Amino acid sequence: MTGIARGAGSLARLADAVLVPPFPGRSAPRWLLRALENGLAGVTLFGPNVAGPEQLSGLTAALRAAAPEPVIAIDEEGGDVTRLAHLTGSPYPGNAALGAVDDVALTRAVYRALGTDLAAVGINVDLAPSVDVNAAAGNPVIGTRAFGDRTALVSRHAAAAVDGLQSAGVAACAKHFPGHGSTRSDTHRVLASVAGGLARVRERDLPPFAAAIAAGAAAVMPGHLRVAGLTGGEAATQSAAALEGLLRGELGFTGVIISDALEMRAVSDRGGVPAAAVRAVAAGVDLLCLGRDQDEEDYLAVRAALAAAVTGGELPVSRLEEAAARVARLRAALATGALPGAGPGARGLPVPGALADGLAAGPGNGAGDRDGIGLAAARRALRVSGSPGTVTDPLVIEVAPPGNIAVGSVPWGLTPWLPAGSVVQVPAGGERAERRVSQALGRAAGRSVIAVVRDAHRDPGAQAVITRLLAARPDAIVVEMGLPVWRPPARAYLATYGASRISGQAAAELLGLTAPGAA
Repeated sequence: MTGIARGAGSLARLADAVLVPPFPGRSAPRWLLRALENGLAGVTLFGPNVAGPEQLSGLTAALRAAAPEPVIAIDEEGGDVTRLAHLTGSPYPGNAALGAVDDVALTRAVYRALGTDLAAVGINVDLAPSVDVNAAAGNPVIGTRAFGDRTALVSRHAAAAVDGLQSAGVAACAKHFPGHGSTRSDTHRVLASVAGGLARVRERDLPPFAAAIAAGAAAVMPGHLRVAGLTGGEAATQSAAALEGLLRGELGFTGVIISDALEMRAVSDRGGVPAAAVRAVAAGVDLLCLGRDQDEEDYLAVRAALAAAVTGGELPVSRLEEAAARVARLRAALATGALPGAGPGARGLPVPGALADGLAAGPGNGAGDRDGIGLAAARRALRVSGSPGTVTDPLVIEVAPPGNIAVGSVPWGLTPWLPAGSVVQVPAGGERAERRVSQALGRAAGRSVIAVVRDAHRDPGAQAVITRLLAARPDAIVVEMGLPVWRPPARAYLATYGASRISGQAAAELLGLTAPGAA
């Protein structure tokens, strides 16, 4: 792309080559198809774009008809963070569950199955896996999205996840560089600081990224994270020291750097999304994600800001050309199946021996889990303390979890495996929670009581509800569908390490709420 003319039209086309904007609705709008025809790199899909496999396949086919192998990216981590299955819950357990099992063959198989599902509906870039080391148990953003809190464990599963996705022909994007797991702030709202400074980051957080890069990860996503001794007052997304120095120079990464969503307040609070986009490209980002709620007007504003930054001398045209060239190479690799590790999809291939026991009990039939790998993994991740005994006419008290913007609103819990009217939803703490618990207990005579929580360790209100419940019914069973950090003195305590639909199914099976393998 060197020597490109620098007129307004050509600069706009060059800016398009580094953009993957979102769009509203479940079909491609006319403006988006025109932009793809004129050189737009691709799109990022979110839950509101997805109704089901047939619709999604039609949508991606329309996108591909407008441009040769555009980037079609989605944030599909499995587990709690799912866009494909946002209406039902994921048929695959998330990273925390896979880390609890700690079988890299299982992780590779799950991610290969997930990649195959993505490829089947026309998606070619997965903004996953999260390879953060969850060093802060109270982290409001990562939690079950991480394989665990130990660097070596996260590193080996990071490599397995990348290998699994790319063996299905879907580009992996390791995130959130240089590591989001030690933070205690949500970058959707504020710029988060990584604990410990650069020396600690090198020791604790960088090895999983090095493992993902060694496994051939096509992309890396930096987070909106500040690291003392590295980024100054900037986010890693906008720090040349983090991207060009640490990621490319020290770790030797040569693939595409994809930004985290630029509407997140950690970076957009200073000058808005267009200014954040210019700073990101100048620092070394190659491909810009704008975030779910951005529209055509926002996309055009970012494109115009990039072109104006070149004209005004704020952004060297060579940097924009370099970014566009890397994106073009990625698109070519996707078109030819030349990703590292890319090959035939997982369907029909032998199942690793370590999975045999889990599969023998029968396949799950949740959407996307046609070979049963998701259910096998969820069963193996389930941890039980005490004895649930025989569950009779259960009454389930489901405690509302803390909000998480990354997860969004996705169904969770045991409801799909219970008769109508068996679940009482209780807010986490307060007078209303007390009233709801008292009402539920009034209905519980002669019935088994099951309390379902999610990340109770982050929510004193949820802890208060469970403590109150166990005082009245010490025989109640507690099911933790987040991280099992806070453990109440329950007769029986189940930990699923995630709130995906398939993890709920595994817990329901163990409690006798559903026959093995039933949906």
